[in-house]
Amino acid sequence: MPGEVLPRITLISKPARHLCAEARAVIERVARDVGVPGGGRPLRAHPARLAAYPGRTQVPSVDGEQHDYWGVDESRLREALRTA
Repeated sequence: MPGEVLPRITLISKPARHLCAEARAVIERVARDVGVPGGGRPLRAHPARLAAYPGRTQVPSVDGEQHDYWGVDESRLREALRTA
């Protein structure tokens, strides 16, 4: 639909972590499949976010709202994007 605002997916992650890479791959696949922008942000680059999620990585969000942590459940993410 023209002018429609698509949900944005972000991932708070740390570089060179295999679990973060796996989470990013799920997000990229789902984003591509449903046609929404996906992305990721290195946790170290955002000190305030690092403080909000001590000891946690693989924290995905949809439109700025935390969706999950310590991984990405592909079916839950797809559902969230359908209802967003």
